[in-house]
Amino acid sequence: MTENTVTVREARAHLADHINRAEKGVPTVITRNGAPVAAVVPISDFEALEEAADVMLAREAEAVLAEGGTTVTMAELLAELFTEQGGEAA
Repeated sequence: MTENTVTVREARAHLADHINRAEKGVPTVITRNGAPVAAVVPISDFEALEEAADVMLAREAEAVLAEGGTTVTMAELLAELFTEQGGEAA
């Protein structure tokens, strides 16, 4: 784990300090009951992570299509998503 680890309480009390550290490239891991639950990281790290996730998902989608996997229309996808959300809210 990173050297800069703080509790939620400490993070709240010194949020500006942790943001300043992130701007300098130093992440802060935030723990609750001793378990890591969040992090304040440099925005460049966050953006790199999002980009890597997008690339990975695109590769997975290409692999499914190359294997003859099924496809759905956007309307079908949205209908399924809204159905799932409606089921969770109940």
